[in-house]
Amino acid sequence: MKEIKAIIRPSKLLEVSEELHEIDGLPGVTVSEIKGFGKGRARKATDKIVYEMVEFIPRIQLEVVVNDEMVDEVVNVIQKYAHTGNTGDGKIFVSTVDDIVKIRTNERGKDAV
Repeated sequence: MKEIKAIIRPSKLLEVSEELHEIDGLPGVTVSEIKGFGKGRARKATDKIVYEMVEFIPRIQLEVVVNDEMVDEVVNVIQKYAHTGNTGDGKIFVSTVDDIVKIRTNERGKDAV
């Protein structure tokens, strides 16, 4: 199993989530509003937030855990629909998940997804 974590522009959330929703068998997506900065330190961003003299940019973080076979499809959808070609489009991280425990039923591993 893999965890896919993507940081994208807020303006791309609807488009990306609609396309992810179309993937058959996708177990679900967690969406969080976040803020941060990248290599450019948010200096030239028009949508920046200044907190205690540090500039941040609002972003959306998507998280999904999928079976290994679904990774490429999910990553490709996020890449395609989050892309604008401009600096600050975001990143996609793929990590291995060692175990999952479903709290309600105590199911583990793939059964818990």
